Amino acid sequence: MLLESIHTPGDLRHLGPDELHSLTKEIRSFIVETVDRTGGHLGSNLGVVELTIAIHRAFDSPRDVILWDTGHQTYVHKLLTGRYRDFARLRQPDGISGYPSQDESPHDWIENSHASTVLSYAHGLAVAGAARNDDRRIVAVIGDGSLTGGLAFEGLNNLGHGGYRVTVVLNDNGRSYAPTVSRLSESLIRIRSNPIYMRRQRRLEKLAEGMPWVGELLERGISATKAALREMFEPTAFFEALGVTYLGPFDGHDVAEVEEALANAARFAGPVVVHVLTQKGRGYEPAERDPIKHMHDTSGVKPGSYTEAFTESLVKAAESRPELVAITAAMPDSTGLLPFRERFPDRCFDVGIAEQHAVTAAAGMAMGGLRPVVAIYSTFLTRAIDQTNLDVSLHRLPVLFCVDRAGVTGDDGPSHHGLLDMVLLSKVPGMTIFAPSSYQELQQMLEDALALTEGPAAIRWPKTKAPQVGWDEVGRGLAARRVTAASGPGEVCLLGVGKMLATAVGAAGILEAEGHRTTVWDPRVVRPLDSTMLDDAGRHPLVVTVEDGFREGGFGSAVRDALADTAPDCRVVVLGVPLGHHRHGRPDDLLASFGLDPAGVATAARNRLS
Repeated sequence: MLLESIHTPGDLRHLGPDELHSLTKEIRSFIVETVDRTGGHLGSNLGVVELTIAIHRAFDSPRDVILWDTGHQTYVHKLLTGRYRDFARLRQPDGISGYPSQDESPHDWIENSHASTVLSYAHGLAVAGAARNDDRRIVAVIGDGSLTGGLAFEGLNNLGHGGYRVTVVLNDNGRSYAPTVSRLSESLIRIRSNPIYMRRQRRLEKLAEGMPWVGELLERGISATKAALREMFEPTAFFEALGVTYLGPFDGHDVAEVEEALANAARFAGPVVVHVLTQKGRGYEPAERDPIKHMHDTSGVKPGSYTEAFTESLVKAAESRPELVAITAAMPDSTGLLPFRERFPDRCFDVGIAEQHAVTAAAGMAMGGLRPVVAIYSTFLTRAIDQTNLDVSLHRLPVLFCVDRAGVTGDDGPSHHGLLDMVLLSKVPGMTIFAPSSYQELQQMLEDALALTEGPAAIRWPKTKAPQVGWDEVGRGLAARRVTAASGPGEVCLLGVGKMLATAVGAAGILEAEGHRTTVWDPRVVRPLDSTMLDDAGRHPLVVTVEDGFREGGFGSAVRDALADTAPDCRVVVLGVPLGHHRHGRPDDLLASFGLDPAGVATAARNRLS
């Protein structure tokens, strides 16, 4: 097996065309088998096999800096840089990450999973290199939809303005997580899909092949004609107006063609965009046939999940609320909006990988009388906190943020844990924050949130399965719900936020078995805090709060501050995730390592009681 013999990128340079072709087939088969077993990002990696090989043959990593935007497309890069045997534990506890990781390899310069950042990294590295007279080459691979993000254009503008020597590889597969939203992308697609251009190109090339002694001259003429035709389309003018040379488009599945293009680009003194055309999911028929299911993270929306509860409730609410609209930043599938979009196509807006625009556009929609729902991952909402604070909150607009993947998410690691949303959103004036503890609670909270008429609201929920409960175990409005009351004068009051309610109930069972009278509350609403819950908690000598966000500045801190005024003799223990960047792993295992399982919570309470 050729793949087993690739230990460094240098090993690729000894392979001939036939061997390279065999290697691409081996890589695709290996990635499909691995992702089927471990989960992960399939389509994006199948689409960059030849491109990644060409990059590593043309440049000398890690001396030359290769930067990957949307780091989920780096499985091939990892395979070619000595991590083949580590893939058995891809995204598994103590295994390799599904994204670039500096801890894994010197070939991984940046730990990057949030899109549209790589050109800014490249600009900064180029500035540093120029200051040190460093001649290493910098390669920034962008695309897979990430050129729709505003930060990418800021980086591109500064690269052109400074004239820095950076090779930008534009991986144009016509998609991001969903079909790409961009007029520039439409221009790139027109190059690929123009039937006259493509038909004439094939006809002329076939003619040249059949004419022996003039074939070489004709081929040169065809190349010149193709270059002239490309000048008729917008990308050349767009990039070169910014001071960036444009080359392409090239067939991203032809190793030799891309390698030659990259070698030519490296000779330019300033920044160059090498535009390559790739097919996302290439070589795997299910991914080509069903792009939504196979293109991004293969986990999808799970039956019985909080996301499924959101999907059902949103469609139901929209039936009776014609003003309700939904917004996503290139993730309609994994945020659960596909059924909504199918039912209400004119009321669902995918703005591309542009979270800041999504939030401010939602503010504008709310100003105009619509009721916008922004469906977004916790980790991506934090990219738009300024807009949430000043564009939505300052104007007291009723925008509803539906925050998926909140808390410890598991296998995607530090860039995807949703640990900041409670801390940050609770500092936004006028923000109401809901945290459901069950499938039914989320459905009720969506109704309660839409009933609010002034100021923003957020509902945050985890990636894990949602408990099913009876409607008699569901709260209403902004009130907290007492789950169990201590028999007699209470010793401990446990407040478990969202999914951590189950942990609090488990800890209460342990404490009760040891003779400690325990009360458990489901806060339901993180902000504003329910005064009835606070009054009851303050009658206990010990209050323990449990949350799956950072413990500094979150729910527990707010409870402690409130009880310091109303119940100064009550001790408050705040349990949450310690501040830090935490690795990937199973959510329950990670939470247990932070003392956020029933045994850990019971131990923390017991230590304070004694």
